[in-house]
Amino acid sequence: MSPRKLKLLHIIASVDPAYGGPVEGILQQNRVTRSLEREIVSLDPADAPFLLDFPIRTHALGSYKTGQGWGNLFKRYGFTGMLIPWLKSHIRNYDCVVVNGLWNFSTFAAARVLPNSGTPYFVFTHGMLDPWFRSNFRAKHALKQCFWLFNEGWLLRGSNAALFTTEEELELAKTMFWGFDYKRQVVGYGTSSPPATSDEQERAFRRAVPNLANRSFVLFLSRVHPKKGCDLLIEAFANVAHQFPEVDLVVAGPDQSGMLEGFKRLAAERGVASRVHFPGILLGEAKWGAFRAADAFALPSHSENFGIVVAESLACGTPVLISNKVNIWREIKSANAGFVEDDTIEGTTLALSGYLSLRPEAKQEMKINARICFERKFNIEKNVEIFERLVSAAVSQVPSNG
Repeated sequence: MSPRKLKLLHIIASVDPAYGGPVEGILQQNRVTRSLEREIVSLDPADAPFLLDFPIRTHALGSYKTGQGWGNLFKRYGFTGMLIPWLKSHIRNYDCVVVNGLWNFSTFAAARVLPNSGTPYFVFTHGMLDPWFRSNFRAKHALKQCFWLFNEGWLLRGSNAALFTTEEELELAKTMFWGFDYKRQVVGYGTSSPPATSDEQERAFRRAVPNLANRSFVLFLSRVHPKKGCDLLIEAFANVAHQFPEVDLVVAGPDQSGMLEGFKRLAAERGVASRVHFPGILLGEAKWGAFRAADAFALPSHSENFGIVVAESLACGTPVLISNKVNIWREIKSANAGFVEDDTIEGTTLALSGYLSLRPEAKQEMKINARICFERKFNIEKNVEIFERLVSAAVSQVPSNG
């Protein structure tokens, strides 16, 4: 008889695929996991359309309520009166819990229930303890220090460990807040191999970006946000556009910061509006078609704990042009799977011009290196075993009721 699978509950603000990283990581782990049975509790409305075909059982306890003033603040924080009672009633149904992310009502509720529940739990920080936020949003950081002393710090101190995807992310997090110490663990991260190549993937992508036609392009696929370096990429592309008239730029992703129109104006001001395309979020076949058709993938982030889209690009054999603030940059550089430069206009310009200037045979070699780098470093089938062992060890230390 095979051993019973351990029941794992993920607590997360949202499973909306538009939010990328954390929920995509859960989905990728679930596809290859062997010893864990996952469920999710989230702040999403129960009738959210993206829940209809979501592959993991999800207890959605939020609502669509809107408001002004304090009401709007509560909405943005994700407040729901259902989560804390639900956790208190159901926590014993699970062997272990993973809290995904920080600074929202799901972590407030988790801090009220988990530390004294007797159920082991981990907190996956997902880059939310990166010092970039402190230096660029000082007022918000001061507010978060208060939240840390009141809530997040207690949550992490009571956990079995805070989880980080790289050693660099772990070290950076140590300097972020004062007031609490907590256990830290690097578990790695990654993605699974993409679906097999099909002609429909590129057709779906080209349909989503009709003005691109059949031109070559560099792809950005992430949240359209200043933190991701969108402005740097547009400026850098404008700097090299005259050298590479056959290449366009595709900036794909959700506009969660309301900055999209500003980036479009920037492209127009720099004279490249006709060659910079903003198709919005790309999912499914269109997404994989974008990765596979791209000449290269660019992510000049100011802060990135891992960058699952970087791993997805490597998995498709597409070289990556990233900043040295993406915490897996050393692996990319040592594998010669792309270009790594500073998170500045100058650095991003160097990355673009460096790659686009390569001879065809050098580009082909870098494409091969990209896939090899994925298999050796970021294939989640290898990394998920570390996480499974961590959960199993935590559960084994819980005293038996018998």
